[in-house]
Amino acid sequence: MNTGVVIKNADLEDVTILGGLVRKSYRSVAQRFGLTPENCPKHPSNCTDDWIRNDLDKGVSFYLMEHNGLPAGCAALEIPEPELGYLERLAVLPSSRHRGLGRRLVDHVFLQAQKAGVHNISIGIIAAQTDLKNWYQKIGFVEGDTREFTHLPFSVTFMMYQLPSKGGIDEK
Repeated sequence: MNTGVVIKNADLEDVTILGGLVRKSYRSVAQRFGLTPENCPKHPSNCTDDWIRNDLDKGVSFYLMEHNGLPAGCAALEIPEPELGYLERLAVLPSSRHRGLGRRLVDHVFLQAQKAGVHNISIGIIAAQTDLKNWYQKIGFVEGDTREFTHLPFSVTFMMYQLPSKGGIDEK
């Protein structure tokens, strides 16, 4: 299906690549919702190398996807509690979308989370981004609360995925 796809654990040597992938991948979302560095400085479209470096320093695991030898996407897993993981920074370059690469990254994060003993994966998305919400629901995420935050110019919908017991996710 996706020949030529490699997902590797990223480290400090990959910071610049990861930051670029996140910025470029989220640019279309920022444009669609009118997000700027002024009204939403923490949106991933404004991601800096320091953000990635700080995440790595605090124990967030990043995964870098290459497609046909070129960086095409990334994802991150933060484990704030022993049985809870956050899927973060899921990013696929616009030129690489609609090829199943995002799903491959999500499955990889699921596998890594399962290996770490995580039972639930949580995400937060822009509530009005219904196409993304539908995509996550097709994977099996369940929609939860939608909340307003004073520092964000949009509502956030939280979604949760319950990982199957060990052995339920195949490495691809």
